[in-house]
Order: sequence, then C-alpha cells, then structure tokens
Amino acid sequence: MTLGEFNELTSRDDLTLVDFYAVWCGPCRVMHPVLDKLAEATDESVDILKIDIDKHENVEVVRQHKIMAVPTLVLFRKGRILWRESGVVPLKTLLEVVKRYDKVEVF
Repeated sequence: MTLGEFNELTSRDDLTLVDFYAVWCGPCRVMHPVLDKLAEATDESVDILKIDIDKHENVEVVRQHKIMAVPTLVLFRKGRILWRESGVVPLKTLLEVVKRYDKVEVF
C-alpha cells in the first residue's frame, strides 16, 4: 500500500483502526481473532485495516508511522492519530477505546 492510499483510507470521517502486524509474530496471530470480534461487536462501524510490515509495498507506511514493534494498533480519524498501543490488547480495552473516541470530533 502506498503512503497516499494509506492516507486516503485513514483520512475519512469514520474511525479506522490500523493493525501493523507480521505473519511470523505470535502476538499478532493472537490479535487477529480479537480484531474480528471487534468488527462484529461494533457492527463494523470501525474500519479495520491490516498492514503487513514485511511487505515491500508497505515500507513507506511503516517508516512514516515509526513502527518498531508488532502488533501495533493505531486508531485514526480524519488522518489524525487518536490512540496507539503496541502488544496484545484485550477486546474489552479495544471496545472502550472505540467508545471513547467514537464521539470525539477531530478538526
């Protein structure tokens, strides 16, 4: 994914949760079903974008966002970072984060 494509997807009015992951990463594999449950629990009102840090086409995006650990989850709205966390994040925490930032207006 090019940086332009990434910026277009994360610049929308809706919340976009980006999962920076690697296929060799055990904690990343733990997060994938959690993110699937998050999508179900929020009626897919949060867009979830998965970025494989090892794919050549994603190198610009990974570098731009200074991804040093996987998994790293970043919540965007209108191109602004609202929340960021590395490591395994429980579903309950993700639901609280989405609820907290769902009502926040970003200018």
